[in-house]
Amino acid sequence: MSDKSSSSSAAAAGGDDVVELNVGGVVYTTSRRTLVQEEDSILAKWFNGSDDKSLVRDGQGRYFVDRDGALFRYILDYLRCGQLVLPETFRERGRLRQEVDFYRLSGMMKLLGGSALTPNGSGLTTISGGADGGEPGFILVGYRGTFQFGRDGLADVKFRKISRILVSGRVSVCREVFGDTLNESRDPDRGTTDRYSARFYLKHSFIEQAFDALQDAGFRMVGACGSGTNSSGEVKPGMDSEEHRWSHYNEFAFCRP
Repeated sequence: MSDKSSSSSAAAAGGDDVVELNVGGVVYTTSRRTLVQEEDSILAKWFNGSDDKSLVRDGQGRYFVDRDGALFRYILDYLRCGQLVLPETFRERGRLRQEVDFYRLSGMMKLLGGSALTPNGSGLTTISGGADGGEPGFILVGYRGTFQFGRDGLADVKFRKISRILVSGRVSVCREVFGDTLNESRDPDRGTTDRYSARFYLKHSFIEQAFDALQDAGFRMVGACGSGTNSSGEVKPGMDSEEHRWSHYNEFAFCRP
């Protein structure tokens, strides 16, 4: 009897005993202390020693949670280190918000750009305002590029070269959407987030990737404009005459209501 009581006490204190989870068919191994990092979360309720009996076990005796197993890796990483690190090409931010809302992880929700959890953890709407659960606002994306034409002129465009993708908007919103791909080196006032900046640019030159990030964050394009120039100036040695001659600038306005 005493051994059982001491075991329960250690669990209630968030001990380091190993816990095996089966989340939607994906197996994870972690410590109980990691799972109870956020005291108000569902995970803390389950694994603080008072409510884990309500969980179903799979055929191997592991705790079974019928949620998205692939996305749970980011939740576990957050609980381990207190930071949110997503791949540059991550396109499931909305679904991840639903999982975070289900587990009631308020700290992780803030890092995802949200500010409040839904009352019942349904994952349908994560914060007030924003079509995809983020802060409402506008973002302008622009890029300069050049075209190279073949022998058939306009009917034979060889490739598009983009020198840099420029970003402007509210600092907090730009950081939420573009994450680690946002370059802030030209912005002198990096200490505050409740302001606007037109000095950002992206670390990559893939306009499609930038558009994907905006779409995943709930933004929709509301306007666009473009201009082109045909320069007949002197071409430096080694430069392609057509690429040097035909340049253009395009800008796109995105909105999240």
